[in-house]
Amino acid sequence: MLKKIKTSALTLGMHINKFCGPWLDHPFWRSNFTLSAKSDIQRIVKSNMTEVIIDTEKGCDVTPLEALPEQDVQLVERPPQPDPEQIPFNQELSKAIKVYAQSKQAMRSMFDDVRMGRAVDVESAKAIVNQISESVMNNSGALISVVRLKKADEYTYMHSVAVSALMIALADAAGLNVDETKEAGLAGLLHDVGKAKIPSEITNKAGALTDEEYQLMKSHPEEGYKILQEHYSVSEPVLDVCLHHHEKIDGSGYPHGLVSEKIKKITKIASICDVYDAITSNRPYKKGWNPAEAIRRMSQWTGHFDQSLFQMFVKIIGIYPVGSFVKLQSGKMGVVCEQNNESLLTPRVNVFFCSKTLRFLPPKVYDLSDKTTDEHIIGPEDAKQWGIANTQQYWVDE
Repeated sequence: MLKKIKTSALTLGMHINKFCGPWLDHPFWRSNFTLSAKSDIQRIVKSNMTEVIIDTEKGCDVTPLEALPEQDVQLVERPPQPDPEQIPFNQELSKAIKVYAQSKQAMRSMFDDVRMGRAVDVESAKAIVNQISESVMNNSGALISVVRLKKADEYTYMHSVAVSALMIALADAAGLNVDETKEAGLAGLLHDVGKAKIPSEITNKAGALTDEEYQLMKSHPEEGYKILQEHYSVSEPVLDVCLHHHEKIDGSGYPHGLVSEKIKKITKIASICDVYDAITSNRPYKKGWNPAEAIRRMSQWTGHFDQSLFQMFVKIIGIYPVGSFVKLQSGKMGVVCEQNNESLLTPRVNVFFCSKTLRFLPPKVYDLSDKTTDEHIIGPEDAKQWGIANTQQYWVDE
C-alpha cells in the first residue's frame, strides 16, 4: 500500500516509493529504496522535501517506534540494505578498471563468435553482467566513467559494456527490482549484437555512410533479434531491447515507428543509455561530445526520450559528469573527478589550469559542496581549445 507521509515521520526500514517534489531537490541518485541508515533519514529531512510516498508492502508502516516491541525495532536495523553510496569513487575505480578490461576481452570474443556464425554464449554474458552490476551498485560513477575511455576502434563492442552499466544504474533508479535490473544489464550488453553482422568497413567507416550503407546499418536491430531468438534463455524484455532500442517516443524511430505507449519501460531506458554513450564516444568519423554537452543536447530532443526517465538519468550522470572539463568562477579550470550525490551542481573538481594566465597549476581537488569555498562552475569548456590535449590523467589513473 502506498502512503504519503511527512519526512519528519520517516523511520528505518521504511521503503521510499517516491519523493514528493522536484527531482533536483531530493538528495539521492535514486528514488525507490529502503531506508537502512539514519544518515539517509537526516539527509532527507535536511533537504527541501517535506513529504514522501512510502510502500508499506516493501517496508515498515508509520507505526510509532515506541509502540513497537524492542526486538522488532532491532530487526529493522540489524539487516540493513547496503548503502549504494558506501564505496568511495576512488576506491571503486581500480575495481572498475579491472571489470572494464575483463569485459573488453569477453565482448570481443562474443562479437567474433557471431561473425563466425557461432552461437552467443549467453551464460558468459550473464557472468559479465554480474561483475558490471556489482561495480555499479558499489559506486555508479566509477565504471560508467571508465567505459568512456574506450578507443574509437573498440566502440562496437565496448559500447555494449557502457550501455549495460548505464542501464543497470538507471533501472535501479527507476525502481526495478534486482532481477529486473540485471535483466536490463543483459539487455544492454546484447542490444547491439546484430552489428556483428554488419561489415566492419561500414561500422568503422571514417566518412559519411551512403544511403545503401545507412539502410544496412539500420538492419542491425532485426539481425540481433534473429540471433538472440535462437536462445531459449534470452527473455522477452532482452529481445525487445535488441529490436526496439532505436525507437523514439514520438514515433520517428525504427524499425517499427513505435510511439511511447507501445515502447516497454526497459526499452525506453535502453534508448537513453544507448544515445548518451554513442554521442559521448569518439568514433572513426566523429569526435564525441563532452558529457555536459551531451546532456544539454539530449534535453532538447524532447520527442526522443521518456522525460521522467531522462530526468532520473541526468541525476545519475550529473549535470557535469565525471570527466567534464569545466571553468570555475575564479577562472581556474579542471576536470570533474567525482559526483556529489546531494547536489548535481557541486561535484569535486580537480583544478589544474588557469584561463587568465594560460598556465598549468599544481593539481588541487576542490569540493564545490564545501560551504567554505567561493568557487562554483560557470560551465563546460572544450579542453582542446585551451591547448590541453589530455584531461584523462586528472580524473583516472591508468
